[in-house]
Amino acid sequence: MPLDFESFTLAAATADLAEEPDAREHADAVEFRMDLADSPVAAFEEYDGELPLIATNRAEWEGGEASNEGRIDALETAVGYDAVEAVDIELASLNEGDGRDLLNAAADHDVSVIVSTHDFEETPSKAELDRLLTEAREYGDVAKLAVTAHDPDDTLALLETTRRHAAQGDPVATMSMGPVGGHTRAVAVVYGSRIGYAPVDPEKATAPGQYDVETLRQLVEQLS
Repeated sequence: MPLDFESFTLAAATADLAEEPDAREHADAVEFRMDLADSPVAAFEEYDGELPLIATNRAEWEGGEASNEGRIDALETAVGYDAVEAVDIELASLNEGDGRDLLNAAADHDVSVIVSTHDFEETPSKAELDRLLTEAREYGDVAKLAVTAHDPDDTLALLETTRRHAAQGDPVATMSMGPVGGHTRAVAVVYGSRIGYAPVDPEKATAPGQYDVETLRQLVEQLS
């Protein structure tokens, strides 16, 4: 059964599936960062947790640690595991790389697809934010956009774009990274963002500005 993201989903981001029991109280799913794990396939084989998995194998060129060789093949293997109910693939991998076969594999296994873009330098223009979300949505079930905020105007641009797409029925997941935009990880849900990401252990954050999973759950519940 795929994750449907009809309502807000809090994903505990980790490279160690042994952390899943500690995430159960607050998270709805686990994002398994395959690129940060020592033996991801073995981890899938051994997983007997309760929370569904989102498989992510982030490329080096988009902030992760996975080289291109075998990266997509590993994701295609991942979607074959029953516990994996969603998979993350970069928009650039679909437009410029070899990621399209993964879409077919995900469909064959009834796995949802999150199509993501990460910008660790800046917040693009509103027109570009719109374009990225629209294009990602054409490929996937959820369009994910993580950008870097340098001032409050950047965060407002992201939230405005989030609201506009959510209001027209597009499932999106958005966040501003870094100290200036960190609060959007909690606030964006008010504007329609469907997925939040947080580490179980705050010392193991997988992106700048993340709250730990317990804190993010508390903030979302207070704001929603």
